[in-house]
Amino acid sequence: MATYASRPTWSLGARAARSARVAVPLGLGALVAVSLLLRTRELDVGYWLDEGLSVGIAGRPLTDIPGVLKVDGSPPLYYMLLHAWISLLDAGEQSTHVFSLLFALACVPVAWWSGKVLMGTRTAWIAAVLAALNPWLTQYAQETRMYSLAALLTWIACTCFLRAYALPGLGAAVPVRAPAGWLAGFAISLAALLYTHNWGVFFAVACGVTWLGLLWLADAPQRAGLLRDGLWGFGGALLLYLPWLPTLMFQAAHTGAPWSRRPTIGALGATFGNVLGYIAQVALLLAAGAGVMALLERRQGRRLEPEARVTAALISLGVLTLLIAWFSSQLSPAWAVRYFAVALPPLVLLCAAGLAHAGRLGLVGLVVVIVLWATDGAQTEKSNVRAVAESVGPSLAPGDIVISTQPEAVPVLHHYLPPGLRYATVWGPVSDVGVTDWRDGVKHLQQSSVDRDLAPLLDRMRPGQRLLLVTPIFYDQGRWQAPWTSLVRARSFEWADALLADRRFEIAAIAPTAFTPPRPNPVRATLLVKVSPRAG
Repeated sequence: MATYASRPTWSLGARAARSARVAVPLGLGALVAVSLLLRTRELDVGYWLDEGLSVGIAGRPLTDIPGVLKVDGSPPLYYMLLHAWISLLDAGEQSTHVFSLLFALACVPVAWWSGKVLMGTRTAWIAAVLAALNPWLTQYAQETRMYSLAALLTWIACTCFLRAYALPGLGAAVPVRAPAGWLAGFAISLAALLYTHNWGVFFAVACGVTWLGLLWLADAPQRAGLLRDGLWGFGGALLLYLPWLPTLMFQAAHTGAPWSRRPTIGALGATFGNVLGYIAQVALLLAAGAGVMALLERRQGRRLEPEARVTAALISLGVLTLLIAWFSSQLSPAWAVRYFAVALPPLVLLCAAGLAHAGRLGLVGLVVVIVLWATDGAQTEKSNVRAVAESVGPSLAPGDIVISTQPEAVPVLHHYLPPGLRYATVWGPVSDVGVTDWRDGVKHLQQSSVDRDLAPLLDRMRPGQRLLLVTPIFYDQGRWQAPWTSLVRARSFEWADALLADRRFEIAAIAPTAFTPPRPNPVRATLLVKVSPRAG
């Protein structure tokens, strides 16, 4: 009888396993397909300034990329991967946007895997749904920058960290060590994140503080093992990242982000709206918040149960990453919504866990978030540089000069304008048009002047040659208050006034002829012809 009774049980288990092997790929495939539909609507949108930098840096020889980033201020991994992609395909908008799209799509199965190993099947599916629809990820899935890659690597590092340090050993009767695979996964993915974006440092510090908290919560028998595992995981990441540390130190001293201002308390409070959507965050706060509170109450005596530990660690990782970045930006401003890639995964996982454990309220909240996120798409325009270049480009000939009063616009202008042109900024001629030299940028802008940097360019031009002056359109004064941007604004007016007052030049065209704000990152191009060798 025992043998006979066990057969149906075994048969049902095997059938369920086979069903899961079919259902999971089909379900994830459907979510990836939905994500693909939402995240391919704006693939052909023209580049903005930063995307021009991406293509310019990635377009040079592979071995040159780490060295040139010393003046740019970024790590090399994304650019080296983009170099390989461009070598196989091309540097057009759709091609390079698809490169970012692939990382965003990969977040869907990774989110499912993350929820599964940390919290169970229900959390796994909700995490996959949120990853497929999240509007922040939709935006940067269609941008030629490293942010979707940074989000993917953070997701992997977050999962390996929690699986290695938040789950094994705590509260067990005997010491339990983290499997070597999770430690290696954490070290490698964290190092890869650090090689992708410098805000990975803030996530790494948040991981370190969270690990110390878990170490403090551990019983005495488990602390030695947790301490040893921490040294292996963090030490491995540091060892892998060590070759880049000298460059990071140089970048911190000489490049930074002079275009940024110190973020306010309001900017910190708005981060959740930026990542989760301003209306959706209310639904998540109410629905997921109820589930999170229920999870945190799960205890075995004084000890938190495994799901409660993971929940507390997710709160720590998400909140601390943002807080550390905010405090760091008080000392050296580097605050931007696009950098929130390193906070997105722990916050989305936290929301998924809360919704999964909030009963009917969680289901209602999930439906509301799905509706809101599915209708929130990417920008239909990031800059008008492509349109401006198409308008004035046919009027330019090899040897003509393009002067951009915003130095970081040169790479994207070079990408769209005809070949053979010469480029200059407010500090003189530019020899490398694929990258912006941010070294001591504010100091260089302060030292620039019309007499020293503009006049020699104008004097050397021959009658008949053309000059294209490209300046930002300053319709939103609040965007031009940082040290760098305020100087760009001042120099733009000085350069434009000097050129328009120079009687050797006549205006041939202006683009755009009309402008209606608000528009993202707009520029105006004034085409001038030198008609006389001397004024008078």
